[in-house]
Amino acid sequence: MKNIIAPSVLAADFGNLQRDIEMLEKSQAEWVHIDVMDGVFVPNISFGMPVLKAIHQHTTKFLDVHLMIVDPDRYIADFAKLGAQMLTVHYEACNHLHRSLQAIKAHGMQAGVAINPHTNVSLLEDCLQDIDMVCVMSVNPGFGGQHFIENTYRKVTKLKDMIIQQGASTKIEIDGGVTNKNAKKLIEAGADVLVAGSFVFNAENPTQTISDLVQIINS
Repeated sequence: MKNIIAPSVLAADFGNLQRDIEMLEKSQAEWVHIDVMDGVFVPNISFGMPVLKAIHQHTTKFLDVHLMIVDPDRYIADFAKLGAQMLTVHYEACNHLHRSLQAIKAHGMQAGVAINPHTNVSLLEDCLQDIDMVCVMSVNPGFGGQHFIENTYRKVTKLKDMIIQQGASTKIEIDGGVTNKNAKKLIEAGADVLVAGSFVFNAENPTQTISDLVQIINS
């Protein structure tokens, strides 16, 4: 399977969002990663449904929507209508994770589960077969541009072993602090999808930076 770069719109220029989305549309990125934050589950507010609707109008890329919000079940149907293809909820925000996963799939989306840096991957063992993708947070969620947490490699290796042991097809996504310095090592540890935000959008040539990352993780 081809490994995937998913640029995070959180790091885009919101004053020129259409321009940045059209840049991603022409790039080698296969996914667009969209962080929705409510200021309660994480100490930041990003954007909501109107922005996702606008993004969807300017891209044909796979929309990877990451909900960093409390009580995400309330909005599953809404995000399905807005074009989300992967909808990721946080383990820490779901009282009944299995029910949330079922609801996401019932609305025609793939179901992802994100885990914060302090959350042990073993907590997902009993529902791994129902998870299409685990998003391993490699920074504390809420803000872009943070430093990568080195313990992530160990968590990814442990999670990959769990997936193989269960014969599951679950993808592993890494979100936070991804650069050309750690991308290859993350793939070697077992990751399939890398979210890159500041490293892409702060680059002098974002399109070339995406191309370079795609080359690194698939060489």
